[in-house]
Amino acid sequence: MFIPVIMAGGAGSRLWPLSRSAFPKQFLALDNHNSLTMLQSTLERIDGMYSSEAIIISNEDHRFVVAEQLRTYGQRARIVLEPAGRNTAPAIALAAMQALIHGDDPVMLVLAADHVVKNKEAFQDSIRKAQVVAEEGKLATFGIVPTSPETGYGYIKRGATQSDVAYVVDQFVEKPEIEVAEQYVASGEYFWNSGCFMFKASVFLEELKKYSPEIYKCCSKATEGTVEDMDFIRVDKSEFLKCPDDSVDYAVMECTEKAVVVPMDAEWSDVGSWSALWEVSEKDSAGNVIHGDAIIEDTEGCYIYAPNKLVASVGVKDIVVVETKDAVLVAHKDNVQKVKKIVEHLKAENRAEYREHREVYRPWGKSDAIDGGDRYKVNRITVQPGKRQSLQMHYHRAEHWVVVSGTAKVSSNGNEQIITENQSVYIPVGVSHMVENPGKMPLELIEIQSGSYLNEDDVVRLEEVK
Repeated sequence: MFIPVIMAGGAGSRLWPLSRSAFPKQFLALDNHNSLTMLQSTLERIDGMYSSEAIIISNEDHRFVVAEQLRTYGQRARIVLEPAGRNTAPAIALAAMQALIHGDDPVMLVLAADHVVKNKEAFQDSIRKAQVVAEEGKLATFGIVPTSPETGYGYIKRGATQSDVAYVVDQFVEKPEIEVAEQYVASGEYFWNSGCFMFKASVFLEELKKYSPEIYKCCSKATEGTVEDMDFIRVDKSEFLKCPDDSVDYAVMECTEKAVVVPMDAEWSDVGSWSALWEVSEKDSAGNVIHGDAIIEDTEGCYIYAPNKLVASVGVKDIVVVETKDAVLVAHKDNVQKVKKIVEHLKAENRAEYREHREVYRPWGKSDAIDGGDRYKVNRITVQPGKRQSLQMHYHRAEHWVVVSGTAKVSSNGNEQIITENQSVYIPVGVSHMVENPGKMPLELIEIQSGSYLNEDDVVRLEEVK
């Protein structure tokens, strides 16, 4: 058996506006016939192959999203939090050190949380083959059998046959120009670089220490300061922030003499763009992918994502339309790589659409900003059973809460009261307050904020909820 290590810290900016900094693609359900998120699907496709709890590597901002998706999927895992992104080599190092703490030098299967695999049987077969060479002390990477000369992937050139299941890695190659990619595919000696691996924890750390000693040292010191916080494993922040930023390919795989590549032909995609998602999705007879509420006429080869509003298309071809509650993307499939430039503009202008959706997830539930003006803002709040918001107060705004469904326990200046459907409570400016859901069903309420200043930095938290 092995320990799955799922890297869930990516940003996924090329799938904006659905994927955003605070809620990237690995937490989205992008399959129009599957309700599982990409993180949940990653765990589902290796279900039954392992017995130890998975290790999820996540950043601080996404910790509650990870915990909630594991809870709804019905699976426990060790969630290791990176204080800041330092690329894949430090992330895997933290996981390997945690694996050694809790196991007797286990084999680790390192997967990205945001890939799509259509052929589960072939995927698992490649894992079984990789486990054979991993247990022999090799560092195995999975090479995707190419189906076309892609310029968006790195490549791995195979060398001599290592065994019946693997080849020695001859060379890692950066993303090529199209003419070079065509030569690679025609030769039959190159694979797409999947960025997924299998090796013993101790072997990886030995090679890391040999070729990237500074990463090894920083991660070791950070791990020595590990503390457990609710569902999360926190490492020493000050030590980890000293760690170099480097990928596992550069830090180890391109240096070690123990690297082998195991072929994988499993209809894999890293879903790095809307056109890539269109390619791996089920299509109608005209080549359209429809997700949500859409009416189409004379429409061909399009990807339409419409979970909130009706989208109608007439006389278009090879177009991507993605609708969210606060943004709409329209792009030609040939130009979807440029979506990243839109994200860069949003970030430079410090617009909220870069980071968050209109509906945002919190440790206690979620909040949807459904309306607003100069002196008011309206949110639809959902508080999960047994959860509560932080005790807080505001200097510039008052709040009026109306319960839509469920039961709320409201604390206001130290006084508690229970309110239920169609009842309300008023929170004046400067009054400490908190809402809690003591019931067994989600609490739904409408929050009306009013005042001269409504930004989130007018929240004084008197008692934090982690």
